[in-house]
Amino acid sequence: MTPSPVPRFRVHPSPVGDILIVATDDGIAWLHPFESPLGVELDRVGLALRAVPVPAADAASAADDPASRFAMDAVVELDEYFDGDRRQFDLPLDWRLVRGFTRDALEAVRRIPYGETAGYGEVAIAAGSERAARAVGTACATTPFSVVVPVHRVVRADGSLGEYGGHPEVKRWLIDHEQGRGAG
Repeated sequence: MTPSPVPRFRVHPSPVGDILIVATDDGIAWLHPFESPLGVELDRVGLALRAVPVPAADAASAADDPASRFAMDAVVELDEYFDGDRRQFDLPLDWRLVRGFTRDALEAVRRIPYGETAGYGEVAIAAGSERAARAVGTACATTPFSVVVPVHRVVRADGSLGEYGGHPEVKRWLIDHEQGRGAG
């Protein structure tokens, strides 16, 4: 099988719900828990990527298909994370859906240590724009990658959690999991 310009997807169950993983030949392009019907999610991602994802190849064929291999690697690393055996993700990310300061902010978020949190203002400073706390919030809310880019570690200045895409319980679970408070 030759590399494909078509994005590949997998749906993977996790303690925070099913996770849609979409990969290209450049890396993971989208990774989020989701609740809506799969077709709706794939249409949304396909619109953003300008190519509707197709199912990833199975393990036997994935060696010759980078996108399928990246999707499989994501499954392995997510399982390790949720089992408590991984603290940092080593997946290649395809940043094509991220532009400008949003990428700077998400790169700063990636540097927040496992089990710790940082405020939006702190992330803005780390991203090189001390007055951009709201822009950090927007970057976290619109990231194509959650969990593997740990936007759940970004909290309000008063220490309260914030929304996490309308699911603060998922954010709480992820923080508790990392801080060893019995979440999983």
